[in-house]
Amino acid sequence: MRLSSAAGRWVVFTTVLGSAMALLDSTVVNVALPHIGLDLNADLPVLQWTINAYMLTLAGLILLGGALGDRFGRRKVFVIGVVWFSAASLLCGLAPNAGVLIASRALQGIGGALLTPGSLALIQATFHPDDRARAVGLWSGFGGVGAAIGPFVGGWLVDGPGWRWVFFLNVPLAVVCAPVALRHVPESRNPRAHGRFDVLGAALGALALGGVTYALIAAPVAGVSPAVVVPALLGVLLGVAFVYVERRRASDAMLPLDIFSSHQFTAVNAVTLCVYAAFSGFFFLSVLQLQVVVGYSALAAGTALLPTTVLMLLLSARAGELGRRIGPRIPLTVGPLLCAVGMLLMTRAGPGAVYWRDVLPALLVLGLGMVALVAPLTATVLASVEVERAGLASGINNAAARAAGLISVAALPLLAGMGPEAYRSAHQFQATFDRAMPICAGVLVLGAVVAWCTVRPDVLEQGAVEPAPAAGPPAGPAAAPPPAPAGAPAAAAEEAAPGPCRPECVYHCGVGAPPLDPGDAAQRARGC
Repeated sequence: MRLSSAAGRWVVFTTVLGSAMALLDSTVVNVALPHIGLDLNADLPVLQWTINAYMLTLAGLILLGGALGDRFGRRKVFVIGVVWFSAASLLCGLAPNAGVLIASRALQGIGGALLTPGSLALIQATFHPDDRARAVGLWSGFGGVGAAIGPFVGGWLVDGPGWRWVFFLNVPLAVVCAPVALRHVPESRNPRAHGRFDVLGAALGALALGGVTYALIAAPVAGVSPAVVVPALLGVLLGVAFVYVERRRASDAMLPLDIFSSHQFTAVNAVTLCVYAAFSGFFFLSVLQLQVVVGYSALAAGTALLPTTVLMLLLSARAGELGRRIGPRIPLTVGPLLCAVGMLLMTRAGPGAVYWRDVLPALLVLGLGMVALVAPLTATVLASVEVERAGLASGINNAAARAAGLISVAALPLLAGMGPEAYRSAHQFQATFDRAMPICAGVLVLGAVVAWCTVRPDVLEQGAVEPAPAAGPPAGPAAAPPPAPAGAPAAAAEEAAPGPCRPECVYHCGVGAPPLDPGDAAQRARGC
């Protein structure tokens, strides 16, 4: 399909609309948290679960969601995800109490795990290779706009018709998206998709995260008691079982463990865990800080956070180019350090804070740090593995970031000494917020150290090929591609020595996770 055709434009419109539902939801709900707590008479653990119930099922099932689309039809799974997501959103908006809201958010995450990988997969499967990069650029660009305006829209809805409309917003989007997808988007499958679905692995992974998360959230109230120790131990045991199952299932595993044999892939995922743990904790607490302590309305708080996503929208493409020129080590080191400075500056946002003097500088520094690191992070993930596994690598990296955010939102209030009623008192919340930001900054500094010590500066040029040792015998076939036969044409030589896979997504605006990006399929086809 060509992008210039009417059918091509319908596909872009549908996929953008579907992914916008998930992107909007990841940003607008944070803005509504104080109002949710007051309306439902809920304490801080309920607000934590309002975020984490969604992230738990999304992180645990997103890899499985992509596999389902490849097997049963990408359009079919995408439409099911859109309908599921909107139905769960309706339940969230109608929730009479905190328990129903949290359960509905978990259902929302299942829908998100179906539609999020499906939207990009539809573009990859539908468009002509010559138009695919432009189509992905439009998809990521419009998605970035959605992420940027999310806090503003959320604040406007919360201050206007109420926090429930943050969830009701998804229903009309789905009413438009699903019929258009069924009418205008062609069905596609991966004919090579085979084997068993790793449902057991997905369940074990989600339950392991759930056990640890429950223990961390319950600890400030229950202390060291069976209510905390038992789920914590159960989560750890389930995590061990998850690793065992994935190792046994090998090629059918949701998370093939052999992909971590690439030292660069392991290193960049360690950096991902650090930076996205800090980001999730920061945005969770900062929205509360601006409303509870500074006294902003929901609209003002949402608008206040716009500079970070706007900077990412405007500068992420240039940051990607810079990373390719100078290598990823410097951006992945400097970016987290800038973000750490921004988070420390945010402690100036206390009672009587002036936005342009106390809040805006922190968000600008944070945004510049995010610009510096997110695009090179994605590029390094794709270049760290074999070209044919780039899509899997991106999915694992995305899931790792969401899991890091899940644990961060659960653990940060505990580490900062934030009690269940802290968000009801400006004085208490200010004190704990001032303790939480240095923790987030410390995690970012750790990520910068890991990046400097482990990320190769030439990985975007050499790709998954590990450098040969400084001394010893010449590198064998595993360390470098075999030479092309004598007299082979240049095209054959290129095909014999493929370069690293490079990102297709140009804009990187999600603050909760790096973008899903299978890499440039045209580059894969021509081996460069």
